[in-house]
Amino acid sequence: MNRRKFLRQTGKTAALLGLSALPYDIMALPETTRITILHTNDVHSRIDPFPMDGSRNEGLGGAERRARVINEIRSEVEHVLLLDSGDIFQGTPYFNMFGGEIEMKLMSAMGYDAATIGNHDFDAGVDGLVKQLPHANFPLINCNYDFSDTALHDKILPHKIVTKGSVKIGILGVGIELDGLVPDAWYGNTKYQDPVSHANQTAAYLKQVAKCNYVICLSHLGYRYEDDQVDDRKLAKSSRHIDLILGGHTHTFMDAPEVLANLDNQPVTINQVGWAGILLGRIDVFFERNRKDRCITCENRWIK
Repeated sequence: MNRRKFLRQTGKTAALLGLSALPYDIMALPETTRITILHTNDVHSRIDPFPMDGSRNEGLGGAERRARVINEIRSEVEHVLLLDSGDIFQGTPYFNMFGGEIEMKLMSAMGYDAATIGNHDFDAGVDGLVKQLPHANFPLINCNYDFSDTALHDKILPHKIVTKGSVKIGILGVGIELDGLVPDAWYGNTKYQDPVSHANQTAAYLKQVAKCNYVICLSHLGYRYEDDQVDDRKLAKSSRHIDLILGGHTHTFMDAPEVLANLDNQPVTINQVGWAGILLGRIDVFFERNRKDRCITCENRWIK
């Protein structure tokens, strides 16, 4: 298994947060917990590796190989979260034949903790997505789509709270405007609502009411646009209480996670790992008791 380290974020984040300790120093301190966050986005029904046909992506990806890497990391690290930022469906004949059943079953077998909804996850319609939910033992999370007048009513969570060791983690999801992107008949009466305000409301609940130590946003907005369309960077800069944005939709292979200041001048880390399961993102967050600052390391692994 080849490994590509595209960022050792510790120095940059430590400088931003006023820290001086490296990860191995932190782990030597008392009352420190490491949470390893693994993430994918825009896998697009890529069950098998890309064929060995001379193309740019030949031999990369594949669900079985990803599962092997995830299991390897779980054998080494105590506290692991596995998350996906949407567009689970569409892209290979597996989806055309089975409508998403295989994708959901494989993600369940890998132990995903949560995923958000991408625009292509409506490609079999609302009813098609509902049909596949029994195959998922993880929740789909979104706080800015109103499903109250659809078959998805009460089937999609606005957020999820996970406790790992002594750390309480809140997870929320936001999705892109569907009008003009997805045929009306596919998303039906799903109503799009402003992702920034709904993300902030949900994050405020998670931090202030539920007392989460860390809040992750699973975003299917896209990393960056030159116009006024909401993207992960605009969300980060307009946010409060969100610590990490794991993005999707634009299939962006980021050279390094980006750290931006939010409305309170606190750091928000953004990451996205391309598409098709070619990379598995990894972010390690180190929590020390009675400290609000965090040290972060980031690493992506090629799935070969």
